Amino acid sequence: MKRLAIVGARGRMGRRLVALAGEYAFSVSAAIDADGPALADAARRADVVIDFSARAQVSETCAYCATHDVPLVLGTTGLEAADHAALDRLAEVVAVVQAPNFSVGVNALFDLVAEAARLLNEGWDVELVEAHHKHKVDAPSGTAKELARRVAEARGWSLDAAARHGREGLVGARPAGELGIHAVRGGSVVGEHRMLFLGEGEEVVLEHRALDRDIFVRGALVAARWLADGRAPGRYGMGDVLRTR
Repeated sequence: MKRLAIVGARGRMGRRLVALAGEYAFSVSAAIDADGPALADAARRADVVIDFSARAQVSETCAYCATHDVPLVLGTTGLEAADHAALDRLAEVVAVVQAPNFSVGVNALFDLVAEAARLLNEGWDVELVEAHHKHKVDAPSGTAKELARRVAEARGWSLDAAARHGREGLVGARPAGELGIHAVRGGSVVGEHRMLFLGEGEEVVLEHRALDRDIFVRGALVAARWLADGRAPGRYGMGDVLRTR
């Protein structure tokens, strides 16, 4: 069995990673959390690290993986430019899989949305609605941002210029080249993402609904197993894992 270090082990995702690791031929060699042992002290013999903790932890995790030549699966969302720079530096040394969402279905949706945006272009408006539980602290979700990025890239738009986060008041007629993004928060919703392509007299809707949080955990473990089998240094996405596993 390969040895797995889990950062954020007492969190909602971390606990399920610990519970399911054995199904993917991993033994948990280190379970790290904010009030537990430091990563550098606890995970010296890890073959792969999975981090689903907090944005503030990213730089430390990257430093550990670079020093000890250990590949990384990073599921933390809300990353900023400095975090992506740290991941880019790490990817020069080891293989890194980073994704805003590790669900197999969501990663299929990324490609489907991009293709739809290319095929349904002129005369088709695009709106994105996402929903999550009331405890989620960021909006829009990392998955919604990636979906929006895929649409903007497929259509040759600047996402910053095209994105419209909600509407209120006398906003006027909807202009062409606008991408509406709407975040819903409440209850215990695991995660829903709905992309609407709205044409004259017809609509195409692509939707993913998460019914169980284990879909994210299982996807991360698939990515970790993919890394444990040996990959060249570089920065990979979940799409790379699914296409070559």
